[in-house]
Amino acid sequence: MIRDDAVFGCTGVLLIGTRGAAGPGEVLVRIRGGSEAFLAWSAEPLLAGTTVLVIESRDNRQVDVMEWADPLDASPGDAD
Repeated sequence: MIRDDAVFGCTGVLLIGTRGAAGPGEVLVRIRGGSEAFLAWSAEPLLAGTTVLVIESRDNRQVDVMEWADPLDASPGDAD
């Protein structure tokens, strides 16, 4: 299958949590004017409901994700 590069850089929410190297979860990504589900892989386990950023597209509707917090949503006191 062909990689879906349009999903790269999109955010989504995990429907099923990931298990890190032990296995994928499922992410719902806002893309192409709608929402699509992909298998989601991450370096460390992430819980269902976590907002994630797609950092890589794999074959067969699979993506690599990382936890994401939009910096524009941060409170003024949250600065590093």
